[in-house]
Amino acid sequence: MDSNVTQILLVENNAAKIVENDDQCQERRSLQERKTESKTKDVDEQTKTFKRRWIMLLLFCLSSALNAFHWIQYSSVANVVMRYYDVSAIYVNWSSMIFMAVYVPLVFPATWLLEKKGLRIAMIIGVLMSALGSWMKLLSLDRDKFLVGFLAQFIIGSAQMFTLSLPARLAGLWFDSSQVSTACAIGVSSNQLGIALSFLIPPIVVRDSEDYTQIRSDLQYLFIMMAVPTTLLLILVYFFFEASPPAPPSLAQLSAREREKGRGTSYSTVLKTLITNKDYVLLMLSYGLNVGVFYAYSTLLNQLFLIHFPNGQTEAGQIGLTLIIGGMWGSVVWGIVLDKTHMFRGTTLLVYAMGVVGIVGFTYSLSYKHLIMIYITSGFLGFFMNGYLTVAYEFAAELTYPLPESTSSGLLNAIGEALGVVLVLGAGIILDAKGDFPTNLLLSSVLILGLLISFFISGKKLQRLAASHVQS
Repeated sequence: MDSNVTQILLVENNAAKIVENDDQCQERRSLQERKTESKTKDVDEQTKTFKRRWIMLLLFCLSSALNAFHWIQYSSVANVVMRYYDVSAIYVNWSSMIFMAVYVPLVFPATWLLEKKGLRIAMIIGVLMSALGSWMKLLSLDRDKFLVGFLAQFIIGSAQMFTLSLPARLAGLWFDSSQVSTACAIGVSSNQLGIALSFLIPPIVVRDSEDYTQIRSDLQYLFIMMAVPTTLLLILVYFFFEASPPAPPSLAQLSAREREKGRGTSYSTVLKTLITNKDYVLLMLSYGLNVGVFYAYSTLLNQLFLIHFPNGQTEAGQIGLTLIIGGMWGSVVWGIVLDKTHMFRGTTLLVYAMGVVGIVGFTYSLSYKHLIMIYITSGFLGFFMNGYLTVAYEFAAELTYPLPESTSSGLLNAIGEALGVVLVLGAGIILDAKGDFPTNLLLSSVLILGLLISFFISGKKLQRLAASHVQS
């Protein structure tokens, strides 16, 4: 009897302990949930997006477009410029290649200045240099003043240091993880808009005339057309452009800010980290080959096209415009795709492969003088080859987070500019010696090589995306 009572008491005691332990577990879970909610609330309070981010993006887009317009301003009317200034094709080609040549040595001090002084100072310097170079071109109107125009190109080309690498940086500073790739894409497409207008406007304004006085007047009108809006933009940037928002837009940027405050990473350390990142180096090579081919096509398009269509200066400009408009759409579309899917490696391979298809199609369309197909393949090529720029910028930001986006983008562009000079010179020599078909085959082969390199890039280390997911 006593034994049964004792057993009953033990059972009741164990049951009470189980209930007590269960209550303690519930309290711990509740406490953990409250801590999690509190942490999420703290993060939400520390991160914020501001409506004026679109104003910052607009001002950047205008500065990038106006700067990019000058890149092939002479090359898009190469036949007229060669005759008016009495210079050979290589001089006209160098008027665009100077943009690539100055980028490589100047990108390192420019990105250092950007990281130390911020976006605002970089933007003001960039637009100021573009405005000075634009007005300087008015001093090059005499037929013996091509060197003055070339010097103006040098100044404007140096100004691109402060625009070409900024899309990913500006997007990361002002936009949250759901918009960052789209914002970067818009920034990239603005540069292409400037190139598109340079394909379109100079062949219309600068007429292919035997009257040198007429050509001089046309060039003067073209130069003023660019100098005035660039000067007005300088005023807007000075008064309205901000270096960064008061609060970061995402947890990734919040973590980056705290890391920068905690330990200032030297610029040399950042560079060393980048060049020892295998995936980033592979991306840098594939990007450089893609951009180099684009630069070569854009610079030589007028000469390539006039071989088959001797009186087709205007059509050559329109085909270049089609190439760039396709690239603008591609940049935006692929930016949205990345924001929705975050499939960086898969998108890279798809876009690159279709770019190869486009360049082969363009090569054969030009050889067979099929004008409609030239337009179609040009737009197709631009949509994928130029659309790849946004993908590469964002992929680089993912692979190198939390390092500054401007530095990773700057190195990408440095390789692209260097290979652009090599390919423009090489393709120009082959074009003069062998004609357009071997030239196009060379550029197609280079793009295929870039595709093969892309297959070795791993898409598993998406560090910025992982940091942003903590916030959600």
